[in-house]
Amino acid sequence: MTDEHRKSIREISPIDVYKLLPRTNCAACGEPNCMAFATRVVNGEAVIEGCPPLLTKKYEKDLKKLLHLLAPPVRTIHFGTDTHRLAVGGKHVLYRHEFTYQNPPPIAIDIADDLNDEQINERISKIQDFKYTYIGRTLTLDALAIRSVTQNPERFQEVVRSACRYSDLPLILCSTNPAIIKAGIAVCSERKPLIFAITRDNWKEMGEIVLQSGCPIVVSAPGDLSLLRTLVRTLQEWGIEDMVLDPGTFHSENIGKTIHLFTTIRKTAIRNFDTLFGYPLLGTPISVWNGQELSDNLNRWQEAYLASMLITRYADILIMHSIEGWTLLPQLIWRFGLYTDPRKPVSVDPGVRTFGNPDKNAPVLITSNYALTYFTVESDIKAAKIDCYLIVIDTSGLSVEAAVAGRYLTASKIAESLKQFKADSLVSHRFLIIPGLAARLSGETEDETGWRVLVGPRDSSGIGQMIRERWPPSEE
Repeated sequence: MTDEHRKSIREISPIDVYKLLPRTNCAACGEPNCMAFATRVVNGEAVIEGCPPLLTKKYEKDLKKLLHLLAPPVRTIHFGTDTHRLAVGGKHVLYRHEFTYQNPPPIAIDIADDLNDEQINERISKIQDFKYTYIGRTLTLDALAIRSVTQNPERFQEVVRSACRYSDLPLILCSTNPAIIKAGIAVCSERKPLIFAITRDNWKEMGEIVLQSGCPIVVSAPGDLSLLRTLVRTLQEWGIEDMVLDPGTFHSENIGKTIHLFTTIRKTAIRNFDTLFGYPLLGTPISVWNGQELSDNLNRWQEAYLASMLITRYADILIMHSIEGWTLLPQLIWRFGLYTDPRKPVSVDPGVRTFGNPDKNAPVLITSNYALTYFTVESDIKAAKIDCYLIVIDTSGLSVEAAVAGRYLTASKIAESLKQFKADSLVSHRFLIIPGLAARLSGETEDETGWRVLVGPRDSSGIGQMIRERWPPSEE
């Protein structure tokens, strides 16, 4: 890699991208002009393929240059179908505050082929249906990892076929036996599964399977980074580029070794632009189940905290065994938080929300558009079974207290929102309930709006009690 290209996306300016765009300002990308589109691309808010003219033959060379210019030190690998296609890797930086992390690590749950058919179908169903709503987002599991425990190619093929029949999730085929992998691919090649894994002992046979199938491959050399580099170099020379690296996931007293291996690889890829280590990393918290015999709950606990560490320390995909909510939810929520844009608080759209069947005498409340605040207030209103209107004010995604302190929530902003959302047409009274954390705005708000202000509880869990005790308010 030349010095010209030894730079991260943080050092690429919108001008660098703009020079290679068609510069027609056609707005087909959804932006008003090409410079605006270039800025969004550099900020990680848009992909270069979002420019339709670039995808034509006329700009083929410019597209190639742009893809090379914007290529992350850790390349992106895809597996799965077009409808359920997972992207892993694609990392530009070591630390989240430097630039938004791309491509949250998929979490795959294992299916062992020594289970009976009923157990397999039940497990697939639980994985497929696992969902949790968190501040307005639906968190789910991402893939099935089919493991060969029986070492029987026919049985493995049967389980892969069942997985394809009962689930549309992407697949990982787990075996170091080329015959078993070949049997699995025979019934799911169109799903483009991830193959796990090539090792020092099977690299030739497994490499041939990869070349024939076009599927991405996990390169595994637990605890031996030198061997891992050698295997990657050999596969690159064969023309194999879609690789995921498995440096080994060690647990218990060896967790430090795991973190060291993952960190070394990622730092080498990003800081030194090492193309041999510039691939996504696979973490296998499932490995705790192969250690010393412990209780199931203790193994689940070990798997949970190991998974959290791996998500933090650069794992781009995880294979887990536990499907209990208390094991998985911390990973899904932590992943969600870590992979949101740190420059943009998670927010909801401003506007009026209606709860129950409010009439002209119903309470009118306000809150901020910070997602966690809004969904907490929403949950508490529903729990209290209140018929009311809630006006969500655009506070740039800040919580009530932060918005008041930063002047994103002011009396004038409240007045503008009441007017914008036609609050006076919703009810016949002129009473407004503001959050307790915005109490200091009560007097100014009455002056700006002409509405009487009631200060609500500091915690939205008290809304129900307040409405029961103080609504309707006295006109005095």
